Amino acid sequence: MTAEIITIGDELLIGQIVDTNSAWIGEQLSLTGIKVHQISSISDNEEHILKALAEAEKRVDLVLITGGLGPTKDDITKKTLCKYFDTDLVMYEDILAKIKEFFDRRGFKMLDVNKQQAALPENCTIIPNPVGTASGMWFEKNKTIFVSMPGIPHEMKRIMTDGVLPKLKKEYDLPVILHRTILTYGIIESELSDLLEDFEKKLPEGVKLAYLPSLERLRLRLSISGKHKLELEKILDEQENKLKKYLGNKIFGYGDSSLQEAVGILLKEKKQTLSTAESCTGGNIAHKITSVSGSSQYFKGSVVAYDNSIKQNVLQVQELSLIKYGAVSKEVVEQMALGIQKLMQTDYAIATSGIAGPTGGTNEKPVGTTWIAIASPDGEVYTRKYVFGTQREQNIRRATSVALNNLRKLLLKE
Repeated sequence: MTAEIITIGDELLIGQIVDTNSAWIGEQLSLTGIKVHQISSISDNEEHILKALAEAEKRVDLVLITGGLGPTKDDITKKTLCKYFDTDLVMYEDILAKIKEFFDRRGFKMLDVNKQQAALPENCTIIPNPVGTASGMWFEKNKTIFVSMPGIPHEMKRIMTDGVLPKLKKEYDLPVILHRTILTYGIIESELSDLLEDFEKKLPEGVKLAYLPSLERLRLRLSISGKHKLELEKILDEQENKLKKYLGNKIFGYGDSSLQEAVGILLKEKKQTLSTAESCTGGNIAHKITSVSGSSQYFKGSVVAYDNSIKQNVLQVQELSLIKYGAVSKEVVEQMALGIQKLMQTDYAIATSGIAGPTGGTNEKPVGTTWIAIASPDGEVYTRKYVFGTQREQNIRRATSVALNNLRKLLLKE
């Protein structure tokens, strides 16, 4: 079965809202054994919608549509669907009662415009929305399935997981598609590809390897499809084990895990603690660490020492070092790491100091220059200078990931 995703809304086209729906739907369809043929974003325009539906009908077996189902005048999807499927809107009293209950529970008054959410195409199969007022709608035309859902992500996801996906699995014989995601950091895509050249040549027929780089990690995805799940899982198990031999500790996790989770696991295993002193990263490392449930077991706290007075008075950085070397220097970042380690009484401490940009750089210290130090229990401080790019947000994210990965490698005694 092939599918197409169509997202409707002018706000998507002008960049006011980022389309996260398509990514999530695409992932769920893939896991269900349905291949996505195309993803399109179109405007709230009747002619445009009708054309997109007609073209999709010729290409695929399943069309998933999101957006344009609100109660306001600019939401025209329902009326356009009626035109495409040659039907009319009718008032469903049972849906109206649920909408009224939805408003009553929240203490809001239901307006006449909200009642229109219960007016739905007569020839559709209604898919309930347990967390909102816009129902999902299932149509079939010329052997193609069309499903229209609200654009609000949490509403769309409930309709998909509770209604659409179970119905598809029940009514259609879908193949098994399996993915394994292996997470790496500290090696660029070209180097990784070169390292895995022999591995890729020996992949069994039907197994595919994809490289998915980002600032926080480089994901490797092994994929396979077929009919027998247990056989496919065995093949992926074998390839994953081979991959581990090639990459070793360059792998920090699997699936949706993160560097901060990998660091947390190691700290808990060793029963050791961590603190951070951050300048250019502005608390982002602490934020990442504390985003993990249970991080209070190993993370004691952080100081965002953005101003030099905080570096001096709280972290005990020497004034002479700031004058002689500057805040962005090996000497200062090492003193920051030792200062927070002593202040928080932790086994490890991370410190960062840099020029995040886009201003503040010099010929000697261009934008992106970042010093990262890690103080360890044995009294050693492991320090390294990096020069990232010119984009502030990217520099902060890169410094955060590098710092976490450096600590991970230190904990592994690399």
